[in-house]
Amino acid sequence: MARVTVEDCIDKVENRFELVLLAAHRARMISSGSPLTVERDNDKNPVVALREIAEQTVSPEDMKEDLIHSLQKYVEVDEPEAEAVPMVPSGQQAATQVNAVDDSAVEFDRMSEEDLLRGLEGLVPPERSDDV
Repeated sequence: MARVTVEDCIDKVENRFELVLLAAHRARMISSGSPLTVERDNDKNPVVALREIAEQTVSPEDMKEDLIHSLQKYVEVDEPEAEAVPMVPSGQQAATQVNAVDDSAVEFDRMSEEDLLRGLEGLVPPERSDDV
């Protein structure tokens, strides 16, 4: 059987540099255990990768996407957009609302760090029961 040359593959992948990148990526995939799509015929992985490209048993577009994905260090995950939050009414609108809450009456307890640590030290862990 004749050896695969670049001329056999250049009509499938027009850019020679891209062809080398794709064939090298496919050869690495084969060496890591990816199933072959053509007979090995005692060929090494780079030759098998070129034969797969020449015989169009693998898609160059899919290999290109896989190559790009393998080189990315950070893959952006598409997350659903957050739901729209209702607008906060302005001062005049808030004053006109009938059920408006008066925030000035809210008080917060202030505790120093030392008071918090003393309170935590005084806590006793709950007793363990064998029922659970």
